[in-house]
Amino acid sequence: MPRSKPNDRRAAIPLQAAEAAFADQTGATLRRALWLDALDQQLRPLLPPGLASHCRLANVSGEQLVLVTDSPVWRARLRLAEAEILDAARSVGLNPSTVVVKTTTPVRPPVAEAPSPPSDAARKALRDILASLRESSPVDPPGSPDGSGVR
Repeated sequence: MPRSKPNDRRAAIPLQAAEAAFADQTGATLRRALWLDALDQQLRPLLPPGLASHCRLANVSGEQLVLVTDSPVWRARLRLAEAEILDAARSVGLNPSTVVVKTTTPVRPPVAEAPSPPSDAARKALRDILASLRESSPVDPPGSPDGSGVR
């Protein structure tokens, strides 16, 4: 039933943002992402010590459990712990037969370049400005005996 009917009261009531996001075609993608996130949160505490902070669940595809890690060293350690990872996945209700580990490059902020030292011309200009500021002194207003400028 289309929602464009003028008699339909549901069309007049605005949907909340989450309901609107789940209502259309992208809803299935969002639901899957939330499901994967929930599985990741269940699976990580069951992983061997030290590995959980360097990987996350990326996908469950058929009988493959896909994990993403942040360096090749952790990729190798995850591959060595495949049997333990499969057992952990089975304990949360999955039935994978293989573990696929992918490495991503962590996103790092761009490195700021060190500022170059000022040129000789810039140094000379700054010296000239400082010298001119030292030479000029405030003129005392007339009638100010102590030079404070206050009568």
